[in-house]
Amino acid sequence: MSGIGKLLIISGCLMAVLGVVLLFSDKLPWLGRLPGDISFKRENFSFYFPLTTCILISLLLSLLFALFRK
Repeated sequence: MSGIGKLLIISGCLMAVLGVVLLFSDKLPWLGRLPGDISFKRENFSFYFPLTTCILISLLLSLLFALFRK
């Protein structure tokens, strides 16, 4: 049962961090508009893929999980 407890605590902390990021996302105008993010706009069509932002978030989460693993 202690394994499930640890999983719930970590999931709760991650959800809280995600909530704070979403709450203050308006205050971070550069997030989602980094160089390397792909954006196409045409008359009837727009496509946006935040490639660099995804890579940055992945690196930060990997570092975070590496710290909790030890």
